[in-house]
Amino acid sequence: MMRDLKIFAGISLLLVLFACSKGGNTPTPDPVKPVTPASFSFSGLKINGLNNGFTYTNVNQKPVIKITFSTALNKTTVPASITIKGKAGAAVTYAATYEDDDNTVVIKPTLDVITRYTVDVSTGLKSAKGGSLQSAFTINLTTGIDSTDKFTAISDNQLLDLVQKQTLKYFYDFGHPVSGLARERNTSGDVVTTGGSGFGIMALVAGVNRGFITRANGLARMQKIVGFLKTKAATFHGAFPHWLNGATGAVQPFSAQDNGADLIETSYLMQGLLTARQYFNGAGTDESTLRADINTLWNNVEWDWFRQGNQNVLYWHWSPSNGWAINMKISGWNEGLIAYVLAASSTTHGVPKAVYDNGWAGNGSMKNGNTYYGVKLPLGPAQGGPLFFAHYSFLGINPNGLEDAYANYEEQNKAHSLINYKYCVANPKNYYGYSADCWGLTASDIESGYTASSPTNDVGVIAPTAAISSLPYTPSQSMAALRFFYYKLGDKLWGEYGFYDAFDLNNPWFANSYLAIDQGPIIVMIENYRSGLLWNLFMSCPEIKTGMKGLGFTGPSL
Repeated sequence: MMRDLKIFAGISLLLVLFACSKGGNTPTPDPVKPVTPASFSFSGLKINGLNNGFTYTNVNQKPVIKITFSTALNKTTVPASITIKGKAGAAVTYAATYEDDDNTVVIKPTLDVITRYTVDVSTGLKSAKGGSLQSAFTINLTTGIDSTDKFTAISDNQLLDLVQKQTLKYFYDFGHPVSGLARERNTSGDVVTTGGSGFGIMALVAGVNRGFITRANGLARMQKIVGFLKTKAATFHGAFPHWLNGATGAVQPFSAQDNGADLIETSYLMQGLLTARQYFNGAGTDESTLRADINTLWNNVEWDWFRQGNQNVLYWHWSPSNGWAINMKISGWNEGLIAYVLAASSTTHGVPKAVYDNGWAGNGSMKNGNTYYGVKLPLGPAQGGPLFFAHYSFLGINPNGLEDAYANYEEQNKAHSLINYKYCVANPKNYYGYSADCWGLTASDIESGYTASSPTNDVGVIAPTAAISSLPYTPSQSMAALRFFYYKLGDKLWGEYGFYDAFDLNNPWFANSYLAIDQGPIIVMIENYRSGLLWNLFMSCPEIKTGMKGLGFTGPSL
């Protein structure tokens, strides 16, 4: 009986507890929720005491970077959350100190000159209370140049000698071993360039005349070049392709349709060959044979064929498989004047003056006459176009005092060069590095490829050939640029064959390339500035005098 009473009492207690619970008189407490630390934000930035948003140029090598936040930082999270990287992604170490009760971190890295860096601040950064940074951000830094001289100072004449001698190595030391012709660029292997070889031949003449190489060695190289062109190189109606295989002489197509004759490249080659013909004027068998072989090449060019059916214009390309498919007229103002001068001067396949007037000059449509930066431009596109317009045809054609019905060519080339210079000084796109000492826009390599830079196609890339090859037109401005390139940038810009092709100080990049068509004008136009040698030789050709006079040119060199 006692056992039954205990069971009853237990059941009764359970019923009482259940009833109390059902009535809600004893609630169950909620679980404890963790407290989330408050997030924090960026609140200020100074680099070397200045605030300029998140992008800074011309930064020194040891900048003081102060980044301020809305609360004190957890210092242990800083190294992993604030990183500095160079353009190639390599991390930069830095020392960090703190100010404003740890609200401000002070970063002091050591950077390279002329280099782009990013300072990345991630949301992994924590406050002293454990909160997270609300938003990540990036600071962009571009360091400036080191203004110390990189080489011992020498006289301007010694510097010009050095630049010519060093650049000549591209054509002489690096010339193709079989053909002697100029490689298109320093990475081209067997691909040689017809036009660039013409420039290189003129450079070779300048080198012999300066004593950089002997006359015998210069003659031997010319014999190799001319012998290859005469016996191995592919030609089409006497004209050469843009590129050749320097070992076999076969066409190296420039593009799918451009696998035949290139009249402009042929013109640059003939300009060089005729110049060499006039220089190697000795009575001995070697030099007289060289001249005869050059005459064979020159007389074989069927300039009149490139009228494409007797039209009053010359065409740039012809292909044995594609015919006139490219269908590009050579019309001014650009780099093509030399083609018309040579075509009019040919004694075997000449063209009449009407081809020049209608095809090249467009009966005057190539005239400009507008003023840019206070300089009147006689011919060509707005603001002049790339500077090679004033170089390639005028490696041999002497513009000084030269006139025809359309322009005074001394005025044209000086105006073109001065406008290019003044544009860079004005620097309307605010590129870092452009200045009175750092200018020159022309065709060159750029970081992502190749472009014809000009005031209307300015991507921030300066090519040394542009200013240096303009020495005859803007001597003081060009010499200042040459000194700057050598003394201030020489540790990055000067190499085995002279100045590298191009550079960008705004988004730092330096080419490691050399291009024949940019190296050649440097030597030749320095020489024309110093002595007029190549101008005098080319303009001494009797055919050229007759041909240019027939086109209506007048001037002291005719």
